[in-house]
Amino acid sequence: MTTYAVAMLRITDADKIAEYRTKAADALALHGGEVVHATPDPKVLEGAPVVPDVMALLRFPDAAAAEAWIADPTLTDVHALRNGAGSSDILLM
Repeated sequence: MTTYAVAMLRITDADKIAEYRTKAADALALHGGEVVHATPDPKVLEGAPVVPDVMALLRFPDAAAAEAWIADPTLTDVHALRNGAGSSDILLM
């Protein structure tokens, strides 16, 4: 069953996130994932959450594929770029 994840990024290093963006789509594709939509500066409709600099909606064939993507040891360097660019929270829906 198609599964979605929400990635919320708070950016502190623009160069690292730019490098991450050059590799992220290929890394997702290894596990059947893709970015459905990404937006800088998301807008709060209700509440007072910590607002990230960037939010992305990711789609995977199933939850196992999403979990395999985040745990894939061959993608350690790609995930390190994202994490080195600031902080991120990724939630499986």
